[in-house]
Amino acid sequence: MIKTFLPWPARWSVPVLLAATACAVAAPASAHDYPTPDRVTYVNECMRQHPGHYYEMLNKCSCALDKLATQLKFDEFDSMVTATNANSIGGERGNTIRDTESLQKEIRRFRELQAAAKKSCFINTDTK
Repeated sequence: MIKTFLPWPARWSVPVLLAATACAVAAPASAHDYPTPDRVTYVNECMRQHPGHYYEMLNKCSCALDKLATQLKFDEFDSMVTATNANSIGGERGNTIRDTESLQKEIRRFRELQAAAKKSCFINTDTK
C-alpha cells in the first residue's frame, strides 16, 4: 500500500484537478473542428476526384482537410465550399455568383488554400 501525506479531501481532488487540466489543455486544439458530416463529405469528394488506393487516398484527403481546418474556421470553410460549388451553376442563377467579385475572391482564395493543402499531403493535382 502506498502511503500518502495528503489529507483525504486533497487526495481525492488531485486526480480531478489533473483531469480538468488535461481537458483545458486539449480544448484549444479543437477550436477549428468541423462537424463530422462535413468532414466525410469533403473526404469522399476528394477521393472521388483523385482515385487511387482506398486507404492511401483516405489518409491523404483527410490530411488535406486537416490542413484546411488549421487555416479556416468552419464558417469560412462552409461559405467558401458553398460559393465554389455554386460557381458552376449554369444560367442566370450561376451568373449571380460569377458576377459578384467578393465571392470570386473567396473562391480563388479557397482554391489556393486547397491546392496548397493537397500538395502538402502529396495528392497529385496534375491534370491528365
